[in-house]
Amino acid sequence: MTIANWPESERPREKLLTRGPASLSDAELLAIFLRTGIPGKSAVDLARDLLLQFSNLRTLIDSSQSELCAIRGLGTSKYVQLKASLELGRRYLEQTLKRDNPLNSPEMTRHFLMSRLRAYPYEVFACLFLDNRHRVIAFEELFTGTIDGASVHPREVVRRSLAHNAAAVIFAHNHPSGIAEPSQADKHITRRLTEALGLIDIRVLDHFVIGDGDSVSFAERGLL
Repeated sequence: MTIANWPESERPREKLLTRGPASLSDAELLAIFLRTGIPGKSAVDLARDLLLQFSNLRTLIDSSQSELCAIRGLGTSKYVQLKASLELGRRYLEQTLKRDNPLNSPEMTRHFLMSRLRAYPYEVFACLFLDNRHRVIAFEELFTGTIDGASVHPREVVRRSLAHNAAAVIFAHNHPSGIAEPSQADKHITRRLTEALGLIDIRVLDHFVIGDGDSVSFAERGLL
């Protein structure tokens, strides 16, 4: 049975319009993106098969072009659309953070940082630069490293903070291992950066460690 023959209240698009996007399952949301199925399978059936094959939505979205295009019913066009949709979501979060309102949503900050950093196979150290009302001035990925760690230079962090005329900063870096627990090296560099920035009256508000679907906040842990 095709989706067109389903009860109207159960069709993914109609369900989204009447109940909102949060009411849809991963497979139903993916089916809307796919638009059509393949002979013998509806778009929802195809979406369920994809989620089973890739284990979850995250793995599917992070898949390479060759992996995705090898699936029957998909191709370069769908790959491009998927990556474009993902980038739209990231930019939406970034622009939401850069509105005129002060940054007062730790969860929005967490989601944005996770969307930007968690997919890297190597460590990336980044910084949100804030003004004196805690409004976002800029986001920069400052340092990259190997899977064993990134070389973070306090002098460069100070230089970029002054260049943005920042009054406060939020740090973030990813753990390619997927485990978000802060290491002793993470704690050490955070102390060094806090001391260096403190000399020029720039506050460190938080440091997020980004794992695979998880994150740890230094501020929430009382590590700052």
